[in-house]
Amino acid sequence: MKVEQISIFLENKSGRLAEVTAVLAGAGINIRALSLADTADFGILRVIVSNLDKAKEVLKANGFTVGRTEVVAIEVPDRPGGIAGILKVLDSAGINVEYMYAFVQKSAENAIIIFRFDEAEKAISVLQKAGVRILSGEEVYSV
Repeated sequence: MKVEQISIFLENKSGRLAEVTAVLAGAGINIRALSLADTADFGILRVIVSNLDKAKEVLKANGFTVGRTEVVAIEVPDRPGGIAGILKVLDSAGINVEYMYAFVQKSAENAIIIFRFDEAEKAISVLQKAGVRILSGEEVYSV
């Protein structure tokens, strides 16, 4: 089970992030999770949204460079050490985490972690064998 995210390449200048969020809001698209990484010249905004196809369409129509990436979303107990246990399982299996980001629902007992792995299928298998709940795209898009 994989989740699709959109990666948007942004010039590292004031207002570009605001433009992306305004375009998505104007199209009625809700951002479910996001991560922003930057360098001196550009940033990469990774978002999981309520309507992936529409988001990609409206962003491209507004001049943004957009890519699509498959990631894996898991639930982890929202307590000290919750993520440490997951990372130990992945490390023991020799699975590399390219990047990750997380979010917590206010009333939930679990956090949701989004992972990009170099070997996604292997990671999913290892996590499932360890009893980790993998979320479907529909579950994450509707959070």
